[in-house]
Amino acid sequence: MIAKIIVDVPSAQTDRMFDYKVPEQWQAFIRPGMRVIVPFGPRKVQGFIVELTEHSEFKQIKSINELQDTSPVLTAELMELGKWLAEKTLSYQISAFQVMLPAALKTKVKKEIRLKANKLELPFFVQALFTEKDRIPFEEVQSLAKKEKIEIQTLLLEGKLTEHFLLIEKAKQKKVRFVVLNKAIENIAEIKLKIPSRAKKQHEMLEFLVNHPKAIQSTELLKVLQTTRSTLQALIDKEYVVETEEEVYREAMAELMIQPTQPLMLTPKQTEVLSPIVEAMDCARSETFLLHGVTGSGKTEIYLQAIAKGLEEGKEAIMLVPEISLTPQMVERFKGRFGDLVAVLHSGLSAGEKLDEWRKIQRQEVKVVVGARSAVFAPFQNLGLIIIDEEHETSYKQEDNPRYHARDVAIYRGEHHRCPVILGSATPSLESYARAQKGIYTLLTLLERVNARALPSVEVVDMREELRNGNRSMFSSQLMEKMKERLEKKEQIVLFLNRRGHSTFVMCRDCGYVATCEHCDVSFTYHRHQHRLKCHYCGDEQAMPTTCHSCQSEHIRFFGSGTQKVEEELTKVLPEAKVIRMDVDTTSRKGSHGRLLEAFGRKEADILLGTQMIAKGLDFPSITLVGVLAADSMLHIPDFRSAERTFQLMEQVSGRAGRHELPGEVYIQTYTPEHYSIELVQSHDYERFFQMEMNNRKRAGYPPYYFMALVNISDPELTKVISVSEKIAQFLKRELHSTSIILGPVVSPLARLKDRYRYQCVIKYKNEPKLERTLREIQEHYMKETNQGSLQIQIDLNPFLFM
Repeated sequence: MIAKIIVDVPSAQTDRMFDYKVPEQWQAFIRPGMRVIVPFGPRKVQGFIVELTEHSEFKQIKSINELQDTSPVLTAELMELGKWLAEKTLSYQISAFQVMLPAALKTKVKKEIRLKANKLELPFFVQALFTEKDRIPFEEVQSLAKKEKIEIQTLLLEGKLTEHFLLIEKAKQKKVRFVVLNKAIENIAEIKLKIPSRAKKQHEMLEFLVNHPKAIQSTELLKVLQTTRSTLQALIDKEYVVETEEEVYREAMAELMIQPTQPLMLTPKQTEVLSPIVEAMDCARSETFLLHGVTGSGKTEIYLQAIAKGLEEGKEAIMLVPEISLTPQMVERFKGRFGDLVAVLHSGLSAGEKLDEWRKIQRQEVKVVVGARSAVFAPFQNLGLIIIDEEHETSYKQEDNPRYHARDVAIYRGEHHRCPVILGSATPSLESYARAQKGIYTLLTLLERVNARALPSVEVVDMREELRNGNRSMFSSQLMEKMKERLEKKEQIVLFLNRRGHSTFVMCRDCGYVATCEHCDVSFTYHRHQHRLKCHYCGDEQAMPTTCHSCQSEHIRFFGSGTQKVEEELTKVLPEAKVIRMDVDTTSRKGSHGRLLEAFGRKEADILLGTQMIAKGLDFPSITLVGVLAADSMLHIPDFRSAERTFQLMEQVSGRAGRHELPGEVYIQTYTPEHYSIELVQSHDYERFFQMEMNNRKRAGYPPYYFMALVNISDPELTKVISVSEKIAQFLKRELHSTSIILGPVVSPLARLKDRYRYQCVIKYKNEPKLERTLREIQEHYMKETNQGSLQIQIDLNPFLFM
C-alpha cells in the first residue's frame, strides 16, 4: 500500500504529494487525514496522508516511520478545503492544513550533533563544545565562527560527528491516575486481617475506598487522607486496589460561574428576523444572511435561538467572534444556554487547553464552538449554522500565510454542508452591505434596541475650540463635567483611547530629534511603569535616555498621549475615582482580561480606560457615559478604509452606553468634527455613511468597486528591494490586461521593519483572469532567492493592511 503525503517542508519545490510505503501492521486502519512521521532527505518530518493507493510510478520508495494518530485529524471536507485555500491564497498546501489544526498537533523537529569519535582526537574547540556531554543542540554550532562551522561540516562528512533529528510534541494529552477497590475482592474482612495492625494508614485507605466505591484521583485520595504515595503503593502491590491512568481534559475558563439560562421572549421584529434563518436551516439551504442590527438590538439572542433550533435537529454550530470580544461575559451567555455542549477556542488558552477543546469537537462530544478566527475550521461533520458576529472586524483576516478571510471560509463550508451563514454587525463592512444591496446576501435589519431603549445621545466636541478657550487638558470641559456628575451618581464611565503606552513619541526640544527604533522606521513609545522606550512593531526596547542622542541636550519631552498617560492624568484631576486600565500591557497575563472585566462588573472601579479591546462585548447596566479621547487617531492613517474603521469604532464604542435602564451619553473629542465619519455617529446614520463612503470609493476606484491585490517586497539590502520591485511592476504591467491598474512600486508606509527595507505594488482590477497565474509566475521566478536568500515576496489577494 502506498500513501501520498504532503510533507511539512513549506517551499515551492515540495508543494506536492510524495509517495511512501505503508508498513503492513498499519494497513488495516491507516486513513487519509492522519499525521505521520516520514524520512525526508537526511531528516524526519511530519506529513499528512492525502490519498492511499496500491501503486506508485517510483521504484525506490521509503517507508513511513511513525503513525501519529488513531483517527484522522483532517476530515475529507477539511482536506478539500485546504486545497481550495492554498489555491485562493497562493500559499502552500502544508500551510493550509496546519492553519486548521491546533498548534499542539504540529510536531517540532529539533536537530542535535552527537559525538561518535574519541573526543581527544578532535580539534580543541570541538572538545570544549562536548565538555561532559556527548551531544549538543544544533543552535550551538550556528553561533560559531565561519571557519569553525566548516570544520564541524568536515567532521560530519568524516563520520566523527553525526546529525540526529528529535521530534518534540508541543502539548500532550493530560493523563490522571485513578484508584478504585479491586472488584475481585469478595471478603473485605479477610483482607483487613492480612494487613498488619500497625499499618494504620493502609487500614484507613481501605476503609475509605470501601465507603466510596467510585474511582477517585490518586492525588485527591492522598490529600483527603493526608498520607503518602507509599501507603497507596503498598495496597496496589498487594492487589487490594487497582490504579488506572485515564485521559482528562484541561478545562478552559474553569473559573467561570455558569448560571443556566432560558430563551428570552423575542420582540416581533426579532421573530421576523429569525424566521428566514430557521427556514433556510429547515430546507438545508446554503444562504448568507447579513444581519444589520444596532448595538443592543438583541442579535446575540437571535444567534442563541437559531443555534438551539439546529441542535434540536441534531446539527452543530460555529459561532465566531473577534478575539477582543471573546470576553468571559460572552462565553457565560453560551455556556449558560447550552452547558457542556460548548467548546471555546481563543488565543488566551494554553496550547494544552486548545488541544483539549479541539479534541472535544473532533470526538463529537460538543455541538457548539465559540471562538475567534481559526474556529471556522472546527472539525464538525454535520454543521447546521455558521455565525460571524461583528463581521466587519479586520481581525477575521489572517495577515500571515495562508492569508484567508474567515467570512470566505464560512461561506465555502456553508455551501458544503448546505447550511446558512449569518454575518452580524451594527456597522457592516462596505463590501458585505454592497453585496446585500445587490441581493448576493439576504439583508435582515434590527434598527431599534430591545424594549425600545434609546440609542445613546452623542456629542462631538471640537478640541480646537477647547484649545482656543485655554483648555490644554486631554479632557474637554464638557467631558470633565459629565465625569464628575457620574461619579456623584455612582454610575460607571468608559474612556476609549486607541493608543497604549504613556507617550506616543519622545522628542528633543532643542534639535527636534525623535527617539526611533534602529530596526524599524518608527518612533519608540514611552512606557512609564517600566521607564522604558518600546517599539510596538518588533518588540525592541531601550532605557529612557537622559540626554538627546543627537545634540546631548537634556531637554527631552514626551509628546502624545497613551493609556498610561491618561490614567496618570485621571488620578490628578479625579483623585477619588478608581480606574481600571485595559490594554495589551495590562492583559498580557493569562486570565487578566476576564479578571479586570469582572472587577469592573462588581463596581470595584468607576472608570474603565482602554484601547480597542473595550469597544466591543461589554454589557454592564451601570455604564452611562462613554468618552472617546482622540477620535482622529485612526482617521489619518494611510489606508482607504480609515473613514470606515473610524465610523465603525466610534459606533461600537458608543454602543457600550445606556444598554439597560439608565440612559447613556457619549462624548467624542476630535480635531476634525466636520468629517462625515465622525459627524454621522451623532445620528447613528449608517445608511448615510454607506452612501457617502461608497461615492468616495467609486471616485477613487477602491473596493467594493474594484478588487485589490498587494505585492510586498522586502530585503535587508535597499538596492535589492528597489531592483526586484521595479522588475515585478514591469512584469505585471506587461502581463495583465490594460484595464487593470498597477500602482507602484512605492516605499511601504512602514518603510523598514525588523531590519528589512519594504516596497510594494498594488493591483486594482475588476476582472483579471490572468492574475493568479501571473502572481504564481512571480513566486516561481524568485523561488530560489526567497528560499535560500533573505528576499521575501508576500502576496495578498484581499489586503486589509497596507502598512
